[in-house]
Amino acid sequence: MSFLRAATRTSAFLRPTVNLQSPSASLFARWISTEMKARLDKDIKSNDIVLFMKGTPDAPMCGFSRATVQIMQVQGVDFDTKVNAFNVLEDAELRESIKEYSEWPTIPQVYVKGEFVGGCDILLNMHQSGDLEDLLVKNEIITLEDEEEKK
Repeated sequence: MSFLRAATRTSAFLRPTVNLQSPSASLFARWISTEMKARLDKDIKSNDIVLFMKGTPDAPMCGFSRATVQIMQVQGVDFDTKVNAFNVLEDAELRESIKEYSEWPTIPQVYVKGEFVGGCDILLNMHQSGDLEDLLVKNEIITLEDEEEKK
């Protein structure tokens, strides 16, 4: 037992090499390529809504992606004109890079007008509180008239 305690105190590989108290500390490895970052910047900034998901809006491949699509459909978002969806299951580099890009570890991920909103849980909370509708109206993704017609 004393050997283990001594090894723990003295072995470099058992001690963290990152100061997690530092404001610049990150738990994400930096592997994103310059080309992928440029591609993500362009795609995210040039579309009203960007959705990184497992599957497609017509055929989601996980429950969280399905729920995200359904939340946006309930909000009246037109997937044909307002959403650019990316299937991360088709591209392993994209799947890992988007997590680093957003510093958000899970998929799906939603961006509105170039700004990261969050994943399924965040979207659900925003939907329930009315904040998602406010965000979509403010960014001219939907109009209040669209919401009235649904009722």
